[in-house]
Amino acid sequence: MSDFTRPALVGLPGDRTAVREIATSAVTTLSAVLVLFAMLAPNGLDRLTPEAFVRLPVEALLGVAVVLMLRDGARRIVALGAGAVLGVLTVVKAIDIGFGIALNRRFNPVFDWGVVGNGVDLLGTSIGQGAAIASVVGLALLAVVVVVLMALSVLRLSRVVAGHRTGSTRVVAVLGVIWIVCAVFGVQLAPGQPLASRSAVAFAYEDLRQVRADLRDRKAFADEVAVDAFRDTPPAGLLNALRGKDVLFTFIESYGRVAVQDSDIAPKVDAVLDAGTARLKNAGYGSRSAFLTSPTTSAGSWLAHSTFQSGVWVDSQRRYDDFVKTDRFTLGGAFKRAGWETVGVVPAHTEDWPEGKVYGYDRYYDSRSIGYHGPPFSYATMPDQFTLSAFQRAERAKAGHPPLMAEIDLVTSHWPWTPLPRAVEWNAVGDGSIYNPMPSQGKTPDEVFTDPAKVRGAYGDSIAYSLNSLISYVETYGDDDLVLVFLGDHQPNPIVAGEGADHDVPISVVTKDKAVLDKIAGWNWQDGLNPDRNATVWKMDTFRDRFLTTFAR
Repeated sequence: MSDFTRPALVGLPGDRTAVREIATSAVTTLSAVLVLFAMLAPNGLDRLTPEAFVRLPVEALLGVAVVLMLRDGARRIVALGAGAVLGVLTVVKAIDIGFGIALNRRFNPVFDWGVVGNGVDLLGTSIGQGAAIASVVGLALLAVVVVVLMALSVLRLSRVVAGHRTGSTRVVAVLGVIWIVCAVFGVQLAPGQPLASRSAVAFAYEDLRQVRADLRDRKAFADEVAVDAFRDTPPAGLLNALRGKDVLFTFIESYGRVAVQDSDIAPKVDAVLDAGTARLKNAGYGSRSAFLTSPTTSAGSWLAHSTFQSGVWVDSQRRYDDFVKTDRFTLGGAFKRAGWETVGVVPAHTEDWPEGKVYGYDRYYDSRSIGYHGPPFSYATMPDQFTLSAFQRAERAKAGHPPLMAEIDLVTSHWPWTPLPRAVEWNAVGDGSIYNPMPSQGKTPDEVFTDPAKVRGAYGDSIAYSLNSLISYVETYGDDDLVLVFLGDHQPNPIVAGEGADHDVPISVVTKDKAVLDKIAGWNWQDGLNPDRNATVWKMDTFRDRFLTTFAR
């Protein structure tokens, strides 16, 4: 036979059969790998290690046993259904990992879909709204593909098992005995990684338990909201020690304990706070500081705002959704009843916020109504200095204005912390057009997020900017009647705060009026703007009642 005749042999039936068998074996192997991955994969990035996949899942053994007991029609239905469920659990695990990175907690499959929407909005500020929507659509399609592939994979494996009943029975019997022995004796290949695994079952059970616990918590939360010692307090019994004062509650986004203690960020921020304490003291101001434990971390600022104002613990989206439907007595409501004009300044809001009526604001400024004509800085719709300047012009600069209470939310220090604006002279802030060239002069998120050290540095720079803006505001526009309470809403993302960080945020009171500081002497807060590790720590939901009690008379 010559060399020119050899290629014709490729087309023989035996070769096609061999290729088909190889392809069939490859598809079966890939199906088994996909199903085992879905069963064994953890729902936390920190647990996604090679050891996590060297385990024997009881779900696989039970699945083989069920397949061996079923006829073909029932087997196909059960296999497709079980595969689809496993696919959904895999998608939820992936979402859990995302929530762990962004929010340092698990995803709640019943109540957290609103948070996903907020995440899309946040993504839109970084890559554009169109690209964010396209990304979400792509992820949704990927989730559907995962569910379909998982169902088909389980179906294929069930056919293999049904076609080799004797061998499958022997294998599952042997592995079943091994699983029981390993479970009884707690055999582990690595700490926290038992060889006898029940990952998928345990995961689904934990989710069901969480949903059931949340449903039970709904009544408990309603009972908590209903008990309010201040709800029926008359105006004469509220806030008498603050009469005539402008009281500003100002939240600094992501201003957490990590900014001031035990991190490579702290020296820079501590220097700002220590210098700020001295600057304000020279201007005649005293200050006291402590920590509050926030109900949230990494994100979910609205949970902290509602907890602080309402005196109830709002630590989930479900609790927040229930809270805004109540008539809970808030700090805003207390000041309004006592005769103050109340103002909300929320520059992060780009859409209507009807639920904000729970706070009792007479006036409300968002990104559309505050008069900003400058550029956004990633997520931040405007620089903090502009927010403070616009509030001053619209409210406190008016001659003979009535006493004001305001909640002002500052957003420059929101993730991704870059690019940052520069401080300008207060009389140059104007409508914000002075900031137009600044975003292009700063670093992009893509440049910063290649290096964890750069991320922490950008976070520290953003906190320093927010604090300096606030301190400079007091120096420039403060007077004898100003009482400023500023605090963080939550710790930053675990990329900055670290895994397992506490939920503590700094809080400070600043005023020229010594009588106000004397009133809070019993709080045992530390002098100055920079609380150390020995500072008082309160839960955030206790602040409202302590504040209203202290300043009642």
